Amino acid sequence: MRLDGKVAIVVGAGQTPGETIGNGRATAILFAREGAKVLLVDRDLESARETKAMVEGEGGTASSFEADAAREVDCVAMVEACRSQFGRIDILHNNVGIGMGDAGPTHLSEENWQRIIDVNLKSVFLTSKHVLPVMREQESGVIINISSIAAVCSVGMLAYKTSKAGVNALTHSLALGNARYGIRVNAIMPGLMNTPMAIETISQVRGVEREQLVRERDAQVPLSGGMGTAWDIAYAALFLASEEAKFITGVVLPVDGGQSARIG
Repeated sequence: MRLDGKVAIVVGAGQTPGETIGNGRATAILFAREGAKVLLVDRDLESARETKAMVEGEGGTASSFEADAAREVDCVAMVEACRSQFGRIDILHNNVGIGMGDAGPTHLSEENWQRIIDVNLKSVFLTSKHVLPVMREQESGVIINISSIAAVCSVGMLAYKTSKAGVNALTHSLALGNARYGIRVNAIMPGLMNTPMAIETISQVRGVEREQLVRERDAQVPLSGGMGTAWDIAYAALFLASEEAKFITGVVLPVDGGQSARIG
């Protein structure tokens, strides 16, 4: 019960359909297991409801809410809904992210550039903008942003890399700007993960069998065992959300099996 009595908003609590569990859903379930009441936010309300059923099936407390985190009016409504249902906001977990349609600078369309920046970076700005006044009033709170090792590693996805580097920079700025209010802000950089958004989406785009893609990605991870799972991200988020991390803010934590440690 490391989050007993806490209220958490998990943005991106649904997931892409697939054989495994996604980062947002795993984090929402784990937060609830540890005692938090969770507002499950997603553009796909049905997927958020599936997460809600899983949480409640384990005896947890959750509510689903439909919102596009890249739209300010939806972020305002999200905050109002959380305060109305649960009375406060202790944790904001920003998990949304896309990469479809990305490319190098000469092939990336302006439309896809803007869409990826909006979903991956603008959403973190907007959710934080409207949650922070609540946390400042409480003089406490935790914001966790899901970035990516793409922010610091060499990848061919220009908009995705830029957006995630922006998430890291935004995390640093929010951490220092809100420390005096007792608010902690940190980011997690997942590496190669065995999640539906990664495996199902990439296998479809590349036209390769799922099993082949898993083998290829497993082979790229330095730590034995291959790719991580959504639970690895969820447990890192749980630590950062808990009182065990009460003296940690402004951190960008790789959860990647050592992949981002490859320098040179």
